[in-house]
Amino acid sequence: MSTPKSAANSAQQAVTRAMFDEVMVPNYNPAKMIPVRGEGSRVWDQADTEYVDFAGGIAVNCLGHCHPAMVSALTEQGNKLWHLSNVFTNEPAIRLAKKLADATFADQVYFANSGAEANEAALKLARRWALDNHGEQKQQIIAFTKGFHGRTFFTVTVGGQPAYSEGFGPKPGAVEHVAYNDLEALEKLMSEKTCAVMMEPLQGEGGIISPDQEFVQGVRDLCDKHHALLIFDEVQTGFGRTGSLYAYQQLGVTPDILTSAKALGGGFPIGAMLTTATIASHLKPGTHGSTYGGNPLACAVAEAVFDVVNTDEVLSGVKQRESMFKKLLQDINDRHNVFKDIRGQGLLLGAELNDTWAGKARDFLNAGADEGVMVLIAGPNVVRFAPSLIIREQDIIEGLARFGRAVAKLAG
Repeated sequence: MSTPKSAANSAQQAVTRAMFDEVMVPNYNPAKMIPVRGEGSRVWDQADTEYVDFAGGIAVNCLGHCHPAMVSALTEQGNKLWHLSNVFTNEPAIRLAKKLADATFADQVYFANSGAEANEAALKLARRWALDNHGEQKQQIIAFTKGFHGRTFFTVTVGGQPAYSEGFGPKPGAVEHVAYNDLEALEKLMSEKTCAVMMEPLQGEGGIISPDQEFVQGVRDLCDKHHALLIFDEVQTGFGRTGSLYAYQQLGVTPDILTSAKALGGGFPIGAMLTTATIASHLKPGTHGSTYGGNPLACAVAEAVFDVVNTDEVLSGVKQRESMFKKLLQDINDRHNVFKDIRGQGLLLGAELNDTWAGKARDFLNAGADEGVMVLIAGPNVVRFAPSLIIREQDIIEGLARFGRAVAKLAG
């Protein structure tokens, strides 16, 4: 009997970045270094080089790396029950859903594995709600340019960035876009055919763009006027990222459907769609589902994350860290004059490059890595910061000192 190629030596084979190019589909182009362990807001690579983590797995690692509450929950649940599928239910899923409902406007929760899946469920629910209540003609979904809602074909079409959705054949229909913060354009487009409006209460991938308060209230009012649902995509802004459990709680506007993921599991894959019981009733048994959604391991970890994040200490601490980040980033800009704007809320922050450095955000990401700090980008012109919500002050100071050295090298 033949042995699969390299099987005999695979356990001893050293993992290299070059191996990624051999065995992985080339839709990613990761950094040359390979992280192997983390603790808090510090990460070490194969060469034992240390980095301060301001990327947070793209706003995922809300409690940093290897937080003891998460490790404990995962270990405890791992010794009990791993998976059942939704033919049955499980205690961690019910406990987590109850805590989410008690802490928000929602009555009921649907669990998925990612933000894209949570958004897919929200969009399908909105369409089914509209069909059941108003008929086939009410199917228009409106979203905003520069928005991002995931990578499934439905969600990437609703997201307002054609670069992500073009080149895959015919797109789902009845999806239209207007500019963010342009209430007049939205008003002109909406009608009784509008099923739902989907928006981020702070655009993340689109460049860390906050909405005007009047705009958010206006969107809510237009949805009410045209009997349409308002969907808030809080995949990136949710679970403490802006200084409240969800960003809508600071805006004075309540959505009909809210989606959550990223920080929800603190690094363990999980997503959720939250809504009212009346709206949820339109997803009857068999209309939607997920093999892994509501997995006991994921829900046990997410419940542990919830118990840490949803406290006054952590949420108020986010705002304190926001002020510290913005001040130190402004100090860097005072020295090197590279940013046009430093913006965002809580610990979802963006430094927009000025015209001299336009289009070079990735250069700042790479320079930062060379100095031992991990940052993100939000488009070609914005350097993004989404660290742990409980990052230590000394890590902020050290990480931004490293980032400052990176900026100094770029700026000459």
